[in-house]
Amino acid sequence: MSTIPEKKHLVYTIKEKCRVCYTCVRECPAKAIKIINGQAEVLSDRCIACGNCIKVCSQYAKVFQKEISQVNALLKSGERVVAMVAPSFPAEFLEVDDYRYVVGMIRALGFERVTEVAFGADLVAAHYKKLLLDADAQPLISSDCPAIVKYIEHYHPDLIPKLAPIVSPMIAMSKVVYKEYGEDVKIVFIGPCIAKKAECDTIENVLTFRELKEIFAISQITSQNVAPSEFDPPLGGKGAIFPVNRGLLRTIDIEEDILDGNIIVAEGRVNFQEAIREFEGGLVTQEHLELLCCDGCIMGPGMSPYPFFSGNSQRFTKKSNVRKYVLNKLKNLNTTEWEYNLKKFASLDLSQTFTNRDMRINRPSPEKIQEVLQKMGKFQPQDLLDCGVCGYDSCEEHAIAIIKGLAENEMCLPYAIEKLHKSVKELNISNEKLASTQQALRQSEKLASLGQLSAGIAHELNNPLGVITMYSNILKDESPAEDPKRQDLDLIVEQADRCKKIVSGLLNFARKNQVNFEELDVNKLMEHSINSVVVPSNIEVSLNSEVKNPLAMLDRDQMTQVFTNLIKNAVEAITSGGRINIEIHDNDNEIIFSVKDTGVGIAPENMNKLFTPFFTTKGIGKGTGLGLPIIYGIVKMHKGQLNVISNDNPKKGATGTTFKITVPRSRPN
Repeated sequence: MSTIPEKKHLVYTIKEKCRVCYTCVRECPAKAIKIINGQAEVLSDRCIACGNCIKVCSQYAKVFQKEISQVNALLKSGERVVAMVAPSFPAEFLEVDDYRYVVGMIRALGFERVTEVAFGADLVAAHYKKLLLDADAQPLISSDCPAIVKYIEHYHPDLIPKLAPIVSPMIAMSKVVYKEYGEDVKIVFIGPCIAKKAECDTIENVLTFRELKEIFAISQITSQNVAPSEFDPPLGGKGAIFPVNRGLLRTIDIEEDILDGNIIVAEGRVNFQEAIREFEGGLVTQEHLELLCCDGCIMGPGMSPYPFFSGNSQRFTKKSNVRKYVLNKLKNLNTTEWEYNLKKFASLDLSQTFTNRDMRINRPSPEKIQEVLQKMGKFQPQDLLDCGVCGYDSCEEHAIAIIKGLAENEMCLPYAIEKLHKSVKELNISNEKLASTQQALRQSEKLASLGQLSAGIAHELNNPLGVITMYSNILKDESPAEDPKRQDLDLIVEQADRCKKIVSGLLNFARKNQVNFEELDVNKLMEHSINSVVVPSNIEVSLNSEVKNPLAMLDRDQMTQVFTNLIKNAVEAITSGGRINIEIHDNDNEIIFSVKDTGVGIAPENMNKLFTPFFTTKGIGKGTGLGLPIIYGIVKMHKGQLNVISNDNPKKGATGTTFKITVPRSRPN
């Protein structure tokens, strides 16, 4: 189970729910997200508590610290507790037709007073109006959104002098409450904003509307079981329109005219950042900025129940509900009393100062950035796709984040796909090697069994064959030259000798011979083998050696037998003229021999039978079927590898067979 972090950690991650999507990185204007092994960790010192990550996380892995238990404890403590409700509450309680039932529900929780922050917005708006209508005033940035203030303090500290030195409506209203109801009261602010939880130390607790509804559910309080109630004075006026877009302008009755106006309104993650960059860059020089981190407070992360990713935010329904509430309020507002209260609290100090909390990241050198980009396969400008999948606006920003330890290479989709393709390719190669090894193992096991059988048969046949040969020769010597039986005896001796050769081949196949290693020049060994074979004139034999070091530890006689047999087979496979190309290559540890012919090739169905004893495609009496098994055995005794590639179908290309033999250069242990 995840534990609730310290109070300063307003937004944090439930690691068990976090998936590899990087949506929170993309939506975080402060880039206060650190990716560790694919999981997103919120960096509290960089976080501005805008709540964007909470709104967009489809897995509900991003959450904010709740204060439900603290508020419940405060209400039961016997203290005088005052609730201050943000003017965006009509957008939260769409299901309640009469706002007074919402006030009644809050009062039923045990609050002594329930006030509306809209009056604080009226006070703040009056101060803004003075600034904005002052022809000599320097362009300023509104400071009523705590996330915007934090963003400038952290990432654009040079603009701190440009922040309007005015408190937010929440803080203004808290000053009103303390003056009106006494300094000993405890204040709980209720609104749509998470950043409010860290805005002010003079307010005891901050609840979002989500938390408020949880408390209602726990306490079983509904609009049906409470009496309607009005807000406690002082009541707000036009400040109730503050939470919708351009709310500040509407509160102070200033029109945003493209010809006459001197105010630029920017809301939402992308727009407010762009406005700040242009303002800081001197592109916007005469206009004030009204900035909100969200698309109006009615879209704050503390609103419920429609998450951002659902596509059903009911933004316009919420805006319409606030508008209806404001129109009704102004229609029934006691203007005299409202103006009296404005004058009564006009002397309150609503000034504010800001602190430089510079969290900017120094830009790494171009060489360092280029090094990281190249590790992700980005060498040319066209390789920088800037697709944004990683959560950063550009590949360069992603590289900088990697250098600063905030991001990982795998966040780049093209890089991850390429890495995946490489892994799949390597896996396929490994599978092929494994399949080849398994096939070789099965072949070795089969040949080992046949070898044991062959050795037993050979030993059993040697004695009777010797007797047959000996007595056949004795009878032949005792027979007169003209005796017709001598021809029969010659045949018996000839066939007995043939049987002895077969038995000798069986013994070789059974690996009963020892390997006599000696240092040989492989070039001379191959030349000797070629010269040992009678090659027809219509067949051309070529030897191409590219070995750097021709010396290797091999058995001269056995390897000569291997190469002569392969060359003989190649000659027999070429029916009407062709070529036999022999190549020798090497590396530090191995010698690679290749014998390639342009013969008829080997049928696919015979490839698995090549090294099986007594299997042959030659005519009767032309082969014993022991040549390739013996070659296989000799190569294995040298701890080498034997591979065959063949094509017998002219439609698929040139026909022919290639035998590739790889043996260790040094004597195997």
